[in-house]
Amino acid sequence: MPAILAPILALLSAAGALAGARGLRLLGFPLFGLAGLAAILSGLGHLLDPTPWSLVLPMGLPWLHWHLRLDTLGGVLFLLIGLVTLAVALYGPGYVREFEHGRSRPEALALFGGLFLAGMLLVVLADDAFAFMVAWELMSLSSYFLVTYRHDQAANRRAGFLYLLMAHIGGLSILLGFAVLAAFAGGFDFAAMRAAEVPLAWRTIAFSLAFLGFGMKAGLVPLHAWLPEAHPVAPSHVSALMSGVMLKVAVYGFVRMTFDLVGGVHWGWGVAVLITGSVSALLGVLYALMQHDLKRLLAYHSVENIGIVFIGLGLALVFFGTGHPVLGALGLVAALYHTLNHALFKALLFLGAGAVLHATHERDMEHMGGLLKAMPWTGGFFLVGCIAIAALPPFNGFVSEWLTFQAALQAWVLDSGVLRVLLPVSAAMLALTGALAAACFVKVYGVAFLGLPRGRHVRKAREVGLGMRLGQGLLALACLAFGILPTVVAGLLAGVPRQLMGTGLPEAGAQGWLWLTPISPATASYAAPLVVLGLALAWAIAALWLRRGEVREVSRCEPWDCGFSRPGPGMQYTATAFAQPIRRVFGMLFQIDEGMRGEQGRQRFHLQVGDRFWGWLYLPVERLVNAAARRVTFLQAGRLRAYLGWSLGTLLVLLWVAA
Repeated sequence: MPAILAPILALLSAAGALAGARGLRLLGFPLFGLAGLAAILSGLGHLLDPTPWSLVLPMGLPWLHWHLRLDTLGGVLFLLIGLVTLAVALYGPGYVREFEHGRSRPEALALFGGLFLAGMLLVVLADDAFAFMVAWELMSLSSYFLVTYRHDQAANRRAGFLYLLMAHIGGLSILLGFAVLAAFAGGFDFAAMRAAEVPLAWRTIAFSLAFLGFGMKAGLVPLHAWLPEAHPVAPSHVSALMSGVMLKVAVYGFVRMTFDLVGGVHWGWGVAVLITGSVSALLGVLYALMQHDLKRLLAYHSVENIGIVFIGLGLALVFFGTGHPVLGALGLVAALYHTLNHALFKALLFLGAGAVLHATHERDMEHMGGLLKAMPWTGGFFLVGCIAIAALPPFNGFVSEWLTFQAALQAWVLDSGVLRVLLPVSAAMLALTGALAAACFVKVYGVAFLGLPRGRHVRKAREVGLGMRLGQGLLALACLAFGILPTVVAGLLAGVPRQLMGTGLPEAGAQGWLWLTPISPATASYAAPLVVLGLALAWAIAALWLRRGEVREVSRCEPWDCGFSRPGPGMQYTATAFAQPIRRVFGMLFQIDEGMRGEQGRQRFHLQVGDRFWGWLYLPVERLVNAAARRVTFLQAGRLRAYLGWSLGTLLVLLWVAA
């Protein structure tokens, strides 16, 4: 199937939204789903057959037409985009129905959603810098309108402005990186950049600009501040696309530029990426633990998981740069595997959070509880997402993190003592991150879905419609499939390092489809189907014992509580209490404001945990910009002679520079 069909269908879905609410249901979401299906088929086709597809469109600049190309790396992203898009297309009609009679019309969501999807697909297809930047800006601008969909709320407008500002700063950095490569290549098409001979100093500059631009879009610390502001305020199916797909498009751009266009990777680049990824993973999960807003918590977990992806990319750069190509390929495959996995389970969790919001109109976990009884399907799918993101077998999150550990534990092959220390430290930070992530989702699921309802809206919650359940179910099945067939997935992903760097994973499937052996059978192996079989047998044996009566049923009754009344929701463990020990241990990393507030006799405990990077980085920059703006206000004198004088001075300077 031609890859160009997917963005065409996405643009048609945007056009279908112009026909009103009826056209949205009959054309918008169906065409959106067909675009996702076309992307899945194109992506799988290029993973199975690595022959690149290319096309030149007679549009763009007069001397530079648009060059489009889809290879194995692009096939991975097409598969990722398609899976999440198809789930969102099933989920969306039921979710946006509540917007049909509100102040913000759902047609705008479908219009900019189609443009957003087309922009992401065209970024992956672009084979020259001009087409790439046009598609990148289309993706950024359309997503800005999705973030500010409910623009009547000041928080949404503020989040949208911050997102747009960071997006354009990142886009400028990426453009400058392309400019460095184009200066040596003599052109803007990627084929010329690949063939260009670029000195190491200029390659490092191009890499640094790409790392800044794509890292800002991906949400790496300390450039992450826009992410927990923008993702929670967007509609939930848009949040699933932004966190599940858009962040991965930024990862794709970094991989494309660093491993493909810049070329000749240096191990020092890997050190910078590895440290940044490790810090992002750890701080992301710590900030997530402090959140009570469910969508904001999931947004911070995107920072964590993007950090894990960049740990894998850093390992790949270190090993490729030091002459260990097989281990470098393992690091790259681990990063791409986690990129796929995070797209699936994070989109699932955002859709689950959207279902909870749709049923309860509540985002604060402190007001939830008992949702599993009212919403069993959503609760089951959300549990799958929690297990997957906590990296527990047999779901997909375990496999990619296990592969990352396997790469990091090969530090002994390196000659540098500094690197032999750095890689195990990074692995230790990854292990701590995994433990904290598991604790965080124990908190989330226990507080939101178990226990007793804490609020009036939660008590009236009902299960969402069939389409919304199907969208979540598709992603839950994908999480299970990518977890129990790791040899197949890793074999497909191994084509990416083989295409970019000339080396794959020759031992990954050497023992057959059952055993994944990333380095060698003697080093480490994992048989996911056997793990599933063992779990199934354990459940079957437990059920058999219950049926035969060897395990007696326990009678249920009200517990003796010394004559007090029945325990109520106020006696349950809260999200704040759950995170309190971790907040005390890592308190120096947070900006904590706590104490008693209110008048005498009506005081309430107040707690607010903020992101220190606002005070360390963003607020000083804001004060500097405001001070600079105040100093240049004298230019606006209000007199025509002053304006003519400034214009004349500018003209003379430009003539002098041009001469």
